[in-house]
Amino acid sequence: MKNAENTVVESVETKPKKSDAPSLVWFRNDLRVADNPALLAAAERGGPVICVYILESGKRDIGDASKWWLNQSLTTLSKSIHELGGTLVLRTGEPLSVLRDIIEHTGARAVFWNRRYDKAGVEADKAVKQQLKEQGLDAKSFKANVLFEPWEIEKKTGGYYKVYTPFKRACLSLGVDRSPYPAPKSIRGSESQIPSDALSDWGLHPTSPDWSEPIAASWNVGEDGARDRLNAFLHDGGIIDYHKDRDLPAKEGGTSCLSPHLAFGEISPYQIWAAASAPDLDVPSNDQEKFLSEVLWREFSYTLLYFNPDLRKRNFQPRFDAFPWSERLELLPAWQKGQTGYPMVDAGMRQLWQTGWMHNRVRMIVGSFLVKHLLLDWRHGEEWFWDTLVDADPANNAASWQWIAGSGADAAPYFRIFNPMTQGAKFDQEGAYIRKYVNELKDLPDKYLNAPWDAPEDVLKRAGVELGETYPKPIVDHSVAREKALSAFKKTKEDA
Repeated sequence: MKNAENTVVESVETKPKKSDAPSLVWFRNDLRVADNPALLAAAERGGPVICVYILESGKRDIGDASKWWLNQSLTTLSKSIHELGGTLVLRTGEPLSVLRDIIEHTGARAVFWNRRYDKAGVEADKAVKQQLKEQGLDAKSFKANVLFEPWEIEKKTGGYYKVYTPFKRACLSLGVDRSPYPAPKSIRGSESQIPSDALSDWGLHPTSPDWSEPIAASWNVGEDGARDRLNAFLHDGGIIDYHKDRDLPAKEGGTSCLSPHLAFGEISPYQIWAAASAPDLDVPSNDQEKFLSEVLWREFSYTLLYFNPDLRKRNFQPRFDAFPWSERLELLPAWQKGQTGYPMVDAGMRQLWQTGWMHNRVRMIVGSFLVKHLLLDWRHGEEWFWDTLVDADPANNAASWQWIAGSGADAAPYFRIFNPMTQGAKFDQEGAYIRKYVNELKDLPDKYLNAPWDAPEDVLKRAGVELGETYPKPIVDHSVAREKALSAFKKTKEDA
């Protein structure tokens, strides 16, 4: 299988030809200076290095939560580049036009970037590389943001893997091809005065109102924050018992919370893999293997996205095109706002709203509730998560929503319908997670916390709960909704 840009895969080990002419480094979802092959190649070339980030037109706009994160991440990246001796130039528009303008202004003779794998990004990069090479420029792209590029993992019978387990085995058999690269010790800044946008003019930070304070309190955005979070997870005990703690949403440090840092490229999968695989890391093998398998699930999602560019819009399994999704869109706002009357679902949706992130176990619960209790199209969930998640990722978001809906690759079986009451009782046994985010139920006894409608009236009264007033009644009946879902999914399977 050929790669997206139909070119030989470059490596930093292949040293760039020395030159005193300026080089451009085009940053995208790789907002870091360490383990950044494009930046390192430009530094090793020897001339001035011009770092540029382009807020691209003509592609899917990122969500509001991601805009907030991007604003913070570009601020920290700019500081890191300044410390190396350079400047981060900010521009908006169509990439080729922006790059040509900077090339004309500076006399740059090389442009380096790290590859991406969504359709719009691939097409833009292919066009840029072709046009720049026709102009006689050195245009190179690098593998930096995945361990295994989609065309590298091929089935013996040809084609790509559509089931995760054999994909994982193939990755482990092939092995990770390199260790992380260091950051350049320094870069030569450009003597040209290059016009740059002011980050504040991009309007990435929310206003009227500014809802970001609780999200900001939850995260340390940037490359340093990513490194600190990884180190804390690996060396402060977070990874110990990861195989079971990762399912406990109230457990502090039970997951790495690296997903937004990965989404923006503040840390690379190579850095995570190397640190989590280090021989001197004293970690039980089952915890280490489980954590690394989650890294490979991200790789699997990117393979699916590359070979299925419409993954966020089109069912991976065409038989789902005829699925009888409900038209009761009036139920969607209750799900979005955490007002479904099911405490575990509402806790997850409120965590998302307050922190820009949701625990993975709970993502499965709320996703199942949307598509199987409410029978609402999974694409409504994908769009909401895209707008509200700080780790909104084009591959993970689409692949995971299709997985939970049963329409995707290696999908959950149609009869797997998460029961929000039993899920809450199993994975939030003391009710700490629900009480944190569904504060109006905090005084309800554990026995009734996941199903407050079962509580006697006097128990509700003592807890200050009035169903339908202080906390909503369930918007659907679990048993009825489950049977409807089973019938619809079974019929879709039989009609295939």
